[in-house]
Amino acid sequence: MADSANTKKWVLYTTALLLVIISIFIAVLIINTSKLKHQTADAPPAGHIEIDKAPAAKRLAGAIRFKTISHQNPQIFDPAEFLALHEYLEENFPEAHKTLSKETVSDYSLVYKWEGSDKSKKPIMLMAHQDVVPVIEGTEGEWTYPPFQGVVAEGYIWGRGALDNKSGVMGIMEAVEMLVGEGFEPEQTVYITFGHDEEVSGKNGAIKIAELLGSRGVEFEYILDEGGFITLEMISGVNSPAALVGIAEKGYLTLELRVEAEGGHSSIPPPSTAVGILSRAVAKLEENPFPARLDGAAHEMFQNVAPSMPYLNRLAFANLWLTKPFVISKITENPYSNAMVRTTTAATMLKGSDKENVLPIIATAAVNFRILPGDTAKGVIREVERIIDDLRVKVSTLGKVSEPSSVSDTDTPFYRALKKSILQASPENPPIVAPYLLMAATDSRHYKELAGNTYRFIGFTLPPVDMKGFHGTDERVATDEYLRAVKTYYLLLKNLNEGS
Repeated sequence: MADSANTKKWVLYTTALLLVIISIFIAVLIINTSKLKHQTADAPPAGHIEIDKAPAAKRLAGAIRFKTISHQNPQIFDPAEFLALHEYLEENFPEAHKTLSKETVSDYSLVYKWEGSDKSKKPIMLMAHQDVVPVIEGTEGEWTYPPFQGVVAEGYIWGRGALDNKSGVMGIMEAVEMLVGEGFEPEQTVYITFGHDEEVSGKNGAIKIAELLGSRGVEFEYILDEGGFITLEMISGVNSPAALVGIAEKGYLTLELRVEAEGGHSSIPPPSTAVGILSRAVAKLEENPFPARLDGAAHEMFQNVAPSMPYLNRLAFANLWLTKPFVISKITENPYSNAMVRTTTAATMLKGSDKENVLPIIATAAVNFRILPGDTAKGVIREVERIIDDLRVKVSTLGKVSEPSSVSDTDTPFYRALKKSILQASPENPPIVAPYLLMAATDSRHYKELAGNTYRFIGFTLPPVDMKGFHGTDERVATDEYLRAVKTYYLLLKNLNEGS
């Protein structure tokens, strides 16, 4: 009986202890979740900003009509279109051109300098690019309006460059023209640079500008380039608009996989052809993706937007010490968020024989990698060779290699001023402002030796349906959203003077 009583006591004690532990565990989860709150910003109303909507839209539409196209083949480059755009900028922004100095680099890139009143402060730089990608041959008829006609209709400005990135060029100039007209003077010197070949790596534009300014000893406290925008419904579980400010961008690497074999007639094939060996190598890379990591800019973004998620999602992000494997598995289900947490692998080009009944002597594949900060190009190459594990497949770099950028600080006067400006430009529906990792590459990467912190953002809202316009058909920006971007540039320059 005594043993039975002791057993019951032990069971009761153990059960009670277990309940206490479970209660404490649940309490920790709930307390951590309650601490996950939006980082607020002081954003008093900016007051009415007078922008004449129709003329501003018309000016952007006019800029779209210049076919400032960057082709992979430099022989197709048309200098007249770029020079005509330069004249267009001078005609449409006369006050800015009277006040700011202008310099041309590599014949077609533009550098403006707006002298600041406080020479003790390092300058800042606003960036955009003049060039656009080509329209895929044969798809012109699929556009609602011709891609280079620059049409304002149905509440949108249509055409190639409306998003990427003539809206940046024109948006910056609209803001500067307004400020100059108001007699505004920046405290920090402001450089404005418009490269002409961002879409083909920036080797004659941004790289040459960076070399020139570096030779003069120019160092920037902050740089703002394209890359982020206000998103809608892009982050699973977040229904509020989210202004994503790029604080880092992934690196860029393309590898060529090359297999050489004996040629011959397809009627007498060997056990493995060059194409077969190459295909197995590509399949291995797709089946063995790089490991996912939730850190750096991606971690900061999710921590900032998590307070707007449903409760269980908030609980998961507030308790990553427990839930990180589960959270990462959910993040990687979505291609967009998956790209934020790992170095991605994308086979993009394949070439074998030029005739269906001829065995190829050489088969090649191009595989593009976007490198997560923390990884390196050399590390990617080593991992690719390890995964393929076939000496018949030769691996070499193809084109220019770009390492991931550093991660910029969000606790800076510039980031706070940008956040304040974003909120003031959208008083009717203020977005969540969050840092994020840019998956694409921008010209800003070429200034890493000259800048303390680099941010990537343009102030328009972009719903998923309009995202397809980037490098695609029916590129367009809503007129009201373009004006929001102009307001954001305008407010940023004013807020920086106020020490926000």
